[in-house]
Amino acid sequence: MTTRRTFPDAPVGLTGQHVQLVPLSLTHVEGLRQAVQDGEQWKVWCTSVPKPEAMLAEVERRLDLQQRGTMLPYTVVSLPDNRIVGMTTFMNIEKAGPRVEIGSTWYAACVQRTPVNTEAKMLLLSYAFETLGCLAVEFRTHYLNQRSRRAIERLGARLDGILRCHQRMPDGSLRDTCVYSVTAAEWPAVRNHLHWCLTEKYQRT
Repeated sequence: MTTRRTFPDAPVGLTGQHVQLVPLSLTHVEGLRQAVQDGEQWKVWCTSVPKPEAMLAEVERRLDLQQRGTMLPYTVVSLPDNRIVGMTTFMNIEKAGPRVEIGSTWYAACVQRTPVNTEAKMLLLSYAFETLGCLAVEFRTHYLNQRSRRAIERLGARLDGILRCHQRMPDGSLRDTCVYSVTAAEWPAVRNHLHWCLTEKYQRT
């Protein structure tokens, strides 16, 4: 019988070669404001990226969800320069499974198409499956966000389905949400794929 693990009350720091995932803190607000201005990601209508002037409220929102036990939020720091470049979270935590979603992620333009996202996802997936014992890990994105969908699919996640009229966007439009996942049974193959990307693919680009 599989032993059920206990979800922590706060994020556990995770470190790789290219990226460090640091538990989110109010002290990160200014660094996050600077990072989000690189590429002005909030202007992409099908995303939910905080504007610089809304960063404090967004950090407080995520920390409140952490207190409620439904989110473990991280600040993404690029290595070796120790520069804040984005945010990511474990969210929609279902402790009974356990099962979790990796989401509410955004990155500064300077680290997009670099190993940062791949290694961040590998660290989070490794922790979810190998430490927390998750049955599956979800990823969700707007049906029309083709860049996000391609990035999720490159990780090795599979499309479970589409939740139609799932959410209302800030502009009033309705969002169809694509739900992807990696299951515990699939994780060894996905882990090998991500390891190959980090050790072979990015070495040649």
